[in-house]
Amino acid sequence: MPPKRKTTPAINLIAGGTAGLCEAICCHPLDTIKVRMQLSTRTPLPGIRKMGFFATGVNIARKESIFGLYKGLGAVITGIVPKMAIRFSSFEIFKNALADKTTNKTTSAGIFLAGLAAGTAEAILVVTPTDVIKIRLQAQHHSMADPLDVPKYRNAAHAAFTIVREEGISALYRGVILTSLRQATNQAVNFTAYTEIKAYLKSIQPQYQELPSYQHMIIGLISGALGPLSNAPIDTIKTRMQKEPAIEGESAFGRVSRISKHLMQREGFFAFYKGITPRVMRVAPGQAVTFAVYEQVSKSLEQVPLLNGHQSVLTAED
Repeated sequence: MPPKRKTTPAINLIAGGTAGLCEAICCHPLDTIKVRMQLSTRTPLPGIRKMGFFATGVNIARKESIFGLYKGLGAVITGIVPKMAIRFSSFEIFKNALADKTTNKTTSAGIFLAGLAAGTAEAILVVTPTDVIKIRLQAQHHSMADPLDVPKYRNAAHAAFTIVREEGISALYRGVILTSLRQATNQAVNFTAYTEIKAYLKSIQPQYQELPSYQHMIIGLISGALGPLSNAPIDTIKTRMQKEPAIEGESAFGRVSRISKHLMQREGFFAFYKGITPRVMRVAPGQAVTFAVYEQVSKSLEQVPLLNGHQSVLTAED
């Protein structure tokens, strides 16, 4: 059996940040389409079908230019490096804490719990404020090809400043509980599925010391699709909550109840799954890119003596 690959927090930071950047650039248009579909409340006229994800994307590009699909990308890129650093580094910390003290191996249940904790950490520290800013930018229907069509929020930094000035800094943490639930379940499923599938493929392909990149992408694609399917209602409610200003005197639980009731009564049960197709199409390929790039970049960085160190978070032998 070849020796286990080594990694350090520095490698997690660089490899994770690079992977996240590649993911954001490749997949952000699908996220914009997903948000627009989740925020759509209008009922089409009789005989006119609601727009699907492809038609929504074409409509955005036609009315707002192709750059309209990249609204909010600045907020995503700003948060992607710390998010990925926190995700991979905290996962390793929690996984090692849950490992058996004699064998130093972590069970599947331990991997799941470590993923829950890592997802919660990234949600609180990074994802919630960047999501609020991103959604406000994506919700604007201005044309990015027309310089005279000036939106309320000009870019990520301006959106953050405006939100804090008008609504207070707490507005950046609107929906933090739902975001934490979404990220926690996503990463729990994501890391568990990735680790188990990777271990299985290595067991039936002993000729590989390291799996080929295309297999890392396939594993990431599968593991990345499972999370959105399990928590779509949470993501839809969270998106609606983060898009609107707070109502004075209304608690977080009250907002969740009001939005949920509104969705059910006015738009029906399936409204909770609005945007599920582009979300799966956004998250699954995103995880495929993330894991494939992470594995390759971390493998290269492991050859740098100053960055060499502890056991990889993604070793298949756990």
